[in-house]
Amino acid sequence: MRPWAGSWRWITLVLLAWGTLLFYIGGHLVRDSEHPERSSRELSKILAKLERLKQQNEDLRRMAESLRIPEGQAEAGSLAAGRLRSLEDQLTRAKQKIHSFQKLTGDGPGPIQEELRRRVENGVKEFWYFVRSEVKKLTNVEPSERQKLADTLLQDLGHQERSIMTDLYYLSQADGVGEWRMKEAKDLSDLVQNRITYLQNPPDCSKARKLVCNINKGCGYGCQLHHVVYCFMIAYGTQRTLILESHNWRYAPGGWETVFLPVSNTCTDRSGATTGHWSGEAHDKDVQVVELPIVDSLHPRPPYLPLAIPEDLSPRLQRLHGDPSVWWVSQFVKYLVRAQAWLEKEIQQTTAKLGFKHPIIGVHVRRTDKVGTEAAFHPIEEYMLHVEEQFQNLARRMHVDKKRVYLATDDPSLLQEAKTKYPDYEFISDNSISWSAGLHNRYTENSLRGVILDIHFLSQTDFLVCTFSSQVCRVAYEIMQTLHPDASSFFYSLDDIYYFGGQNAHNQIAIYPHQPRNSEDIPLEPGDVIGVAGNHWDGYSKGINRKLGRTGLYPSYKVKEKIETVKYPTYPEADKLLNSQKK
Repeated sequence: MRPWAGSWRWITLVLLAWGTLLFYIGGHLVRDSEHPERSSRELSKILAKLERLKQQNEDLRRMAESLRIPEGQAEAGSLAAGRLRSLEDQLTRAKQKIHSFQKLTGDGPGPIQEELRRRVENGVKEFWYFVRSEVKKLTNVEPSERQKLADTLLQDLGHQERSIMTDLYYLSQADGVGEWRMKEAKDLSDLVQNRITYLQNPPDCSKARKLVCNINKGCGYGCQLHHVVYCFMIAYGTQRTLILESHNWRYAPGGWETVFLPVSNTCTDRSGATTGHWSGEAHDKDVQVVELPIVDSLHPRPPYLPLAIPEDLSPRLQRLHGDPSVWWVSQFVKYLVRAQAWLEKEIQQTTAKLGFKHPIIGVHVRRTDKVGTEAAFHPIEEYMLHVEEQFQNLARRMHVDKKRVYLATDDPSLLQEAKTKYPDYEFISDNSISWSAGLHNRYTENSLRGVILDIHFLSQTDFLVCTFSSQVCRVAYEIMQTLHPDASSFFYSLDDIYYFGGQNAHNQIAIYPHQPRNSEDIPLEPGDVIGVAGNHWDGYSKGINRKLGRTGLYPSYKVKEKIETVKYPTYPEADKLLNSQKK
C-alpha cells in the first residue's frame, strides 16, 4: 500500500471542506448584511473556523513537502502543494475582508468611508461659501470686467465640483462597498438572464404559450431593437415564449439569427392550437399563440411596460442602481444582442484596427434625418465642452495618457472638422460607418454592421456624450449598464432625458417645498407627484404637478424618482436551477 495515496485523498477532502466553507461564508455575508448584530456573531464563529482551517493548511503543507512523491507524480504533487499555498493566500485575504465587514456592520462605518464623507461635507460647505462670496463681488465690478470675472468664477466652480465628485466616487468604493456592488450586479444579472433563458426554452414547444413579435417595424435599427425589447418584456410578464419573426428583415434578409444568437434554442415555431391578436392578458389566457402589435397600437396596455420594474427585484435594484428602469431594460437588450461568432470576430478585429483603448469618451452626433424633425442641430463644440469636463474628472482618479474620443456620426465630414478644431484629442472613428449611415445606404447589411459596431464601441467608453433623442445613443447607454454595476450617471445628453418609446408616465415625487418665483414656476409640496416632461440641464426641470394640474418649471433637486413596481412572475423553477448550478 502506497502511504502517500491515502494522504492525498485526505488533502483533497480538506480542500473540498475549504470550498464549502467559503461558500458558507459568502452566503452569510449576503444574507445577514442587513442584520448587523446577527452578522457580527456569525462572523466571529466563522473567524474561529478559519483559524482552525489555517492551522490545518499549515499541517497539510508540511505533509505535502515531506511526502515522497513517486516518479511520474511529481508534477501532480507540485500542483497540489501550489494549490495549498494559493488557498493559504486566499485564507489571509478572506480574513482581512471579514474583519473589514465585521467592523463595518458591528462598529459602524469604516474609517475610509467616514473620512470621505467628512471631506464631501466640507467640500459642499466650502463650495457654498465660495459661490456666495463671488456672486456678491459681481455687484461691485465694472461692467467691462464682469465677463472676465464670470469666466474665472465658472472655472473655479468647475474645479470645486470635480473635487467633490471625485470624493464621492472614492466614497462609493470605500470599505469593500465597491466589491459588494460588483457582486450584487453580477448576481442580479445572472438571475434575470437565467429566468429569460428558462422562459425561452420550454421543454415542449408544441404546448408552450407563445407571443409573436414581427421585427419589421418601419424605423431604424435602434427603434426596431427597442420594439423587440418591448415585445420581450410583455412575453416575460405574461409567461409566454417570445417568437421573433425576422425573415426578410430589412437590414438582413436572412433574419435575426444571421447576426445574433437565436432568442430560443428549443422553440422557434409559431404554430399552436389557437391563435389570436392581443386583446389583454386576461382575455388571452386561453389563447396559445398571441400576436403583438407595435406599442403605438397596443390596447389594452399591460402593466409590464417601462418604466416599471419587477416588484420582487425592486429592493435590491433600488439599492444597487441609480436608474432601476434602465437597468431592467438593459437585461433584455443584453440577451438579444448576443453576437454570432462572425460578428464577435468582427468586433475584435475592429477594436485592434482602430486602437480602441481606455480612457476614452464616446460622442454620438446624429444629423441627417433627425435634425429639424426630432432634434435640433448641435455643433461639435457643444459636445466637446462636456468631453473636456469629463476628462478633467477622469484625470483626478486615473492616468490620462491621451484624450481619446470615439466619434460615431452619420455625417462623414464631421471627423475632419473635429480633428482640425481639437488637435489635442485623438479621435477614433471609422468614416466608412458614417457613409453607410446615410439615408441612401441605411437599410443594408453593411449599414447594420456599422451601427452595431458604433453602438458597441459607444457602450464600451468611460462616458457618453450624445442626444437621447437618438435611439442609437439610448441603446448604447442601455448596454453600458450591463458592463458596470451602476453606469446610470455615465452620460450627458444635449437634449432629452432617458426615455423608452411607448413607456408609461414618468413621474417624480417632491421631497422639498417650492414657492414659484415667477410665472414659469410651479409650486411643490412634499409628496406631490410630478409628471416629468424633461430636464433643462440648468438646475430646473419641466413637468406637471398632477395634484394641481399646473405645468411649469421646478428645481430638479427638490424631487426624486417615483419607482413604479409591477408583480412580474418570479420563475421559481428557473431560480432553483440557477441555485443548483451554483452549488
